[in-house]
Amino acid sequence: MKLAFREYGRPDAPAMVLLHGLTSDRTSFDGIVGVLAERWRVLVPDQRGHGETGAADEYSFELLAADLGGFLDEHRLEAPVLVGHSMGAVAAYLHAARRPERVSALVLVESPPPFPQQRPTPERPDGALGYDWRARVDLVGQVNAPGSGWFEELKAVRVPTLVVGGGSTSPFPQEQMRAMADQVPGGRFHEIAVGHGVHREAPAAFVTLLTEFLGGDDREVAGRGDVGGGEAG
Repeated sequence: MKLAFREYGRPDAPAMVLLHGLTSDRTSFDGIVGVLAERWRVLVPDQRGHGETGAADEYSFELLAADLGGFLDEHRLEAPVLVGHSMGAVAAYLHAARRPERVSALVLVESPPPFPQQRPTPERPDGALGYDWRARVDLVGQVNAPGSGWFEELKAVRVPTLVVGGGSTSPFPQEQMRAMADQVPGGRFHEIAVGHGVHREAPAAFVTLLTEFLGGDDREVAGRGDVGGGEAG
């Protein structure tokens, strides 16, 4: 599925892709994209069923991961840094596990862990929505019944990986997020105790953590690969 997006920063800078959470859109990152664009070429898509991309016929995390791969191909991004929040984090780690050569570093912010959850079935709010309601219903169902092999797939991620938890007010168990980090070779976990919306509630702390992680340990995690720029689609 072709994804609408916005791009920030220099076309020749290392590439970074930001992936928003369920019921949100690319504007979720408005509070941090400016400072990130000082260092990276930042591309921020609206995922299927959200924002300017619009509705799709089907919704699953596997399809979101496939959309991500197609987005990287379309924009000739060899191996960018992937930063995913919540729904976007699941798409990011499935992509990184299945196409490990197409990512240079992985940051998973408040990712629904690949263990059965007990999120309530949502009730549709009144009024217009900025997302397709079916996406919310279908993806919450998959959060509660994730793929049986997803946790094992994390072992296939071969790039520096940071899992960021939101602390005790998160809707997801932090010990399960720690287990995700432990499952990735060389993965690490860090908590910013502000709840689920870490990058919105603590933008300065999050950006500091992100930039220190990507610049640390003399590892090549700069975000390889852009060949030309792109316009919002």
